[in-house]
Amino acid sequence: MIAINKKGQITIFVIIAIVLVVGIITIFIFRDSLFSKQSNNEFSEIYGFFDDCIEINTANALRTAGLQGGYIDTSQLVFEPGSKFAPSSSQLDFLGNPVPYWYYVSGNNIIREQVPSKNEIQNQIGEFINQELRNCDFSSFIEQGYVINNSIPESKLRILNDRVEVSVEMDLFVSKGELSGVKREHNVFVDSKFGNFYDLALKIYNDEKKQSFLENFSVDVLRLYAPVTGTELSCRPLIWNPASVTDEIKNGLSANVAALKVNGDYYTLRNNQNKYFVLDNINVEDGTAVNFMYNPSWPTRVEVWPVDGNLMIAKPVGLESGLGILGFCYVPYHFVYDVYYPVLIQIYDGNEMFQFPVTIVIDKSVPRDAISVEGEGSISQEGTIDQLCDFKNTNIDVYTYDSNLAPVESSIKFTCIEAECNIGMTSIQGNDAVLSGNFPQCVNGKITAEAEGFVPSEYTISTNQGGTANILLDRLYDKQVKLFIDGREINQDYNGLILVNFGSEKNSQSLVYSDSNIIRLSEEYYNISVQVFSSSSLVIPQSNTRQCVDVPAPGIFGFFGRTNQECFNIDIPSQKLDSALSAGGKVSEYILESDLRSSNFVEIRVRSLPNPSTLDQLQQNYELYEASNAEVIFR
Repeated sequence: MIAINKKGQITIFVIIAIVLVVGIITIFIFRDSLFSKQSNNEFSEIYGFFDDCIEINTANALRTAGLQGGYIDTSQLVFEPGSKFAPSSSQLDFLGNPVPYWYYVSGNNIIREQVPSKNEIQNQIGEFINQELRNCDFSSFIEQGYVINNSIPESKLRILNDRVEVSVEMDLFVSKGELSGVKREHNVFVDSKFGNFYDLALKIYNDEKKQSFLENFSVDVLRLYAPVTGTELSCRPLIWNPASVTDEIKNGLSANVAALKVNGDYYTLRNNQNKYFVLDNINVEDGTAVNFMYNPSWPTRVEVWPVDGNLMIAKPVGLESGLGILGFCYVPYHFVYDVYYPVLIQIYDGNEMFQFPVTIVIDKSVPRDAISVEGEGSISQEGTIDQLCDFKNTNIDVYTYDSNLAPVESSIKFTCIEAECNIGMTSIQGNDAVLSGNFPQCVNGKITAEAEGFVPSEYTISTNQGGTANILLDRLYDKQVKLFIDGREINQDYNGLILVNFGSEKNSQSLVYSDSNIIRLSEEYYNISVQVFSSSSLVIPQSNTRQCVDVPAPGIFGFFGRTNQECFNIDIPSQKLDSALSAGGKVSEYILESDLRSSNFVEIRVRSLPNPSTLDQLQQNYELYEASNAEVIFR
């Protein structure tokens, strides 16, 4: 027997192990060649087709994400409907497509942000590509005799400024006859400015958060298109229709928002004044354009205070008793507005676009404060009531009737602090209109019932335990107004201004007689007034008066309350009054529903006043008006 040295045996085993490892590594490195009986060039057309499929689906994903604020699948976001307070939902409907707001105010006054990170966008696009690659159609190759199989794709993306790099790991097996091949890694580069657009969108959005430039711009538009604060020389009231003012504001915002630009080469300014519309701290280049858009048909809330009935009225000053020394009359006005509306910001170049909407908030004529926090916050309250409406666990039976206890189907809402919850509708069941619904628990909450043709009615209730709410609604009646002055009926074509006002706690109504003679009344206690203004040639001559006021003393003395008297002269220009108070009167009455139901029209009788030829006589007319009684008759 030949003895083998143990040390030699170990050496042989080590050599064998090394050969095996090298062989395994070689198989993995060259497996495409080892397991294929032909070169990769034979299957290059199929591999190229698959790369094209990746590129097409990537481009489609980028296009979808660009149109939807960076999101591919918006269903993953919790949809929040709007409310009367904040009409914008969590998504803007743009040409039938949902575009998630990057910033909006929820229906109960909570700030929301939905800004996707670049990683989130990359992951969503990767999932989209994974799904769509399963639908790549190899049928034309299969008809040529190729057998094609693939594993589950796994896609990864890198979004760069000028391109998107896509890496797909998927075994693509191809065989034909005795020949076969496989390709595992598929790398595609897609030319796209998506990353550049996204970065620019973030810059614009963060600048808007910090500077509130859209809100400040909107306040300028508001002051240009609507009465905010001012004074006019006149002895007759100034009157605006809130609906018309709202339309003017919306149209003004639409036109002026569209004029906004950022620094770039995609426009030419006609004159230096248009520099006002250019945002200097944001720059674009290489043909990139930025568009700001608002459509008046989008969810918008414009609310104004004060409103007298259904009109905005500013009354003259200077003719009241004791003020005749002023020597003239003027009309000061100050109106406060809430404006909530969406702006869609679009960044584009050729066929590529990235867009996102934000909600603009003007609260009591003041732009919202800059937002310095990430995520969500509150404009004016904590978020503890955010989800109040989601916890409806107290059953309340709500019955709605008219004043004769006849059932009235009504929309039911519940308000607790600032949260407003839609509960449902009462429905006719026998002799009742009833809703048995669940309410969130709240102490001294408010149920509101609304029905067409009725004054909305409120009912205070604590919903800590079950109960019943019986709500009565007052019916509204449209009545024609006939006006008589000194027993003579006045037609609507009267050459002058006639203002009729029915003021009440629940149902204030006003009308300009030349525009309409129909007023909507309910059973209620009203303060009724009529003012008639006729043409006048009264001229108030130029005058001068001197007034003195106390002002804080300069320096530290003013801090401790010391004042100095400062006097100044007021030059009052000559003023021609085109109209003057010539008739009118006032009365307070409780109007019964029986009178409204049985009558065809309401007749209002007032007395004429002397035709004033001097300022003193004009002031006396105002004093006579305050003492004159109007007569209201239902016929």
